[in-house]
Amino acid sequence: MAFATGTALLAALVVGCSADSGTSGSAADSKPGEETVAAAAPGKYRTLPEACRAVETSTLKDLLPGAGELTEEQQQKVYEGTASVTYDTDRRVGCSWKSEDPSSSRTLFIGFERVVSYDPAVSDDDRAGEVYTKQETAAGLSSPSATPDAAKSTENTADKEQEAEKDTGKDAGKDTGKDKDGKKQTSAASDDASDPTSHALSGPTPEDDSTDAATDGNTGGENTDDGSGTPDESLQPRVLDDLGDSAFLDDLLTRAGSTAQHRTVKVVFRTSNVIVTVEYAEQPTVSTVVPDSKELQEKAQALARKLVEKFSE
Repeated sequence: MAFATGTALLAALVVGCSADSGTSGSAADSKPGEETVAAAAPGKYRTLPEACRAVETSTLKDLLPGAGELTEEQQQKVYEGTASVTYDTDRRVGCSWKSEDPSSSRTLFIGFERVVSYDPAVSDDDRAGEVYTKQETAAGLSSPSATPDAAKSTENTADKEQEAEKDTGKDAGKDTGKDKDGKKQTSAASDDASDPTSHALSGPTPEDDSTDAATDGNTGGENTDDGSGTPDESLQPRVLDDLGDSAFLDDLLTRAGSTAQHRTVKVVFRTSNVIVTVEYAEQPTVSTVVPDSKELQEKAQALARKLVEKFSE
């Protein structure tokens, strides 16, 4: 009789445990009202090309005519360029070149930024489009895609990206090394990737730019001309329709110091989740000479098209 009672008690316990397990599993697996959001597609580009090797030597010879008068060893040094210091070459890289001759000095800068979205609901391409739109707007331009909703989305997403990059920067800072000259590298992650005024990979500056152009009140008036000082509407800053997914050109004439006039042509374009910047500048040695806007614009755009092709390979 005792054996029968024990058996019945054991059976009751087994039935009770089985019932509890079924209830717990059902509660864990079933979450009414919760929808699963698919992660946005990653960007097309996962790495960046080496900036200082992105421009062919033949192109550099055309853009930097002063280098042709140097010795072979000096030319090689000019054409090698100077890489911008960056902590993550998969996210942002740049390179600058400079040459001088008796009539003028010319500088060239190219920068590549691979944009990564930290919002699973926003693709890398869409985030790159927002970053590009912010730069275009900062240049005083607007394309059909630069809508108020896009600008608002840029601000909201930028806040999330900034927080994520701050955390990334903290970790990267621990491994920060030194460049080939022994200088300590600084992290570019502390700057918001969407900030067009960021100087983490800024282009070259004129040799004599210690005096701000705004100080002497001269910004060159009309900032584009046909080389004779006469404004040309076709050379004004504008959105470009035939370069990458979206692009714009900016042209600024300023005074370097108190004499020489310095013109910088800037072409920015987006291809998928990468934003490319080309800055080409000239500063004549004679203060009365105005740098030719048409020539600089044509050469900057030609280089930008070659870079688009490089990303398409």
